[in-house]
Amino acid sequence: MGANFINDLRGIFFPTSCCCCGDVLLSSENQICTACSLGLPFTYFSSEKDNSVENIFWGRVQIGAATALLYFSKKGGVQKILHNIKYKDNKELAVFMGRQLGAAIAESHRFDDVDFLVPVPLHSKKLKKRGYNQSEEIAKGVAQNFGRQVCANVLIRTEFTDTQTKKSRFNRWENVHDKFSLAEPDTFAGKHILIIDDVITTGATLESCANAVLQANAAKVSVAGLAFAGH
Repeated sequence: MGANFINDLRGIFFPTSCCCCGDVLLSSENQICTACSLGLPFTYFSSEKDNSVENIFWGRVQIGAATALLYFSKKGGVQKILHNIKYKDNKELAVFMGRQLGAAIAESHRFDDVDFLVPVPLHSKKLKKRGYNQSEEIAKGVAQNFGRQVCANVLIRTEFTDTQTKKSRFNRWENVHDKFSLAEPDTFAGKHILIIDDVITTGATLESCANAVLQANAAKVSVAGLAFAGH
């Protein structure tokens, strides 16, 4: 009895659906159906110097390179992907999308000297409530195709903050300013750190994270997000 037959049989009794459109997935599909995958709005920023993500950090913090895999739009497939990752306990989807981000990063060669992948940390209260850090799950997927170690315990969030959703640009910055620090600064000394986030909007959270990482002697920072919601 072939593996495909078993998978198809399992799909009849325990169907899995596409996180974007809700259609039942074929045995050859994973998380997102082929039609929705082909319709995803990829940015191709990983291979593009001075791209839109890099531009938002100009004059704010020193960033080596920056990228995001997808463009975000409200009510689109990317929003559904992020919602499933963040609020529906779909860690598998986070890793799956992280692998695609990792492949794009590896192919670009603009991040070749990166030493560690560092997910944007959650405060311990929020981590306990949610049960996992979505950015860390994405980073695990990135690591599978980019071959770098995920380092999740050095950069820490020192204060519990409100959600950034619906805040203005200044209020986003104010909400996360100086809210991160390094538990072991020597770990990042002289290293190139790639900070991973789920969605990049104004860059306020990543700016604050980068400033904390740059406190380590001779550290360098780049950033990557699963989606870019900037204008």
